[in-house]
Amino acid sequence: MPRWFDPWPVFFKREFNRNWPFLVGFAVTGAIITKFSLGLTEEDAKNSPFVQRHKR
Repeated sequence: MPRWFDPWPVFFKREFNRNWPFLVGFAVTGAIITKFSLGLTEEDAKNSPFVQRHKR
């Protein structure tokens, strides 16, 4: 059985070269948001006017 040409590696290489700044920015933004979100405590939530306004 002949081996078919697989275009995916070529596609990913070309697209990665074009989109890596977006991917890196997305990862850095996600890491910063996660770091700050995990740093919040229940005490911070009690004192937050935003949480108080949106509390159900």
